[in-house]
Amino acid sequence: MFALSSDRGLALAVGGLPPARWLRRLWRAVRRVRIDDIRYPRFGASISTGALLGFVLVYGTVEGGHSDAVVQFVTARTGFAIEDVKIAGNVETSEIDVLQQIGLDGWTSMIGFDVAQARARIAELPWVESVEVRKVYPARLEVQIVERKPFAIWQHGQALDVIEGDGDTIAPFYGGRLASLPLVIGAGADKAAPGIVKMLSVYPSLAPRVRAYIRVADRRWDLRMDNGVTIRLPERNVAAAVRELAQLEEEYALLERDLTVVDLRLEDRITVGLSQEAADAHQDAFKQMMAARKKGARI
Repeated sequence: MFALSSDRGLALAVGGLPPARWLRRLWRAVRRVRIDDIRYPRFGASISTGALLGFVLVYGTVEGGHSDAVVQFVTARTGFAIEDVKIAGNVETSEIDVLQQIGLDGWTSMIGFDVAQARARIAELPWVESVEVRKVYPARLEVQIVERKPFAIWQHGQALDVIEGDGDTIAPFYGGRLASLPLVIGAGADKAAPGIVKMLSVYPSLAPRVRAYIRVADRRWDLRMDNGVTIRLPERNVAAAVRELAQLEEEYALLERDLTVVDLRLEDRITVGLSQEAADAHQDAFKQMMAARKKGARI
């Protein structure tokens, strides 16, 4: 315990030993302070109270996990609110959808805005392959989008989807300018389509006239042409069959004839199906020929 005694001012003893020098100096300094001479600053009590309340508010905000919201609020109202968003690279992606994914509310602060989260939300949009989001101070966001490339329209059942070159589905098809894409039909057509479309693309007399690539039992293809003729391709040696078809079209204008089906499934022969009108005309010609023969025989 400390013992206090008065000897020419004040002496301190601890366990009967003289006090340390620094302790004696401290006590002399305290004795020289005159309470009546202290001058407090004007509004000192108010300032102290405000500082205490501010400290409590900051402490409560941090402990309660609301610091980000407070930063957003303060900085947005001091000139750092996002006022402009520049979006580039989007064709199929709506700007409204992009803005909704960014999540601006009119008072979103540049300082507290999380670019990584915005990028992740925009990347969830179906047409977006990659996206960059950048802050341009004091008040603008720049969004650069790279979209997925549409390859074909895939019909499976009653559904129509836009697909990429690797067969992955992008989004449902609702019409518009994408209607000019190749139409592939049937189970498995989404994954097998790139091969047959590329194969036909080297034959300008055939490719522009194909209206639908129809996958049959996920083994082979039928081609539906613009005049309604169906080309039945084989399961194997497809390239050879397509090449032969192109030669027949160039030399004999095969697809301009009154046909319904050209069957190339057999390697040693080509089978054609006539339209009803052509079949009737052929039948009439045959009957006339047989009647003429009978008449000649009687003579």
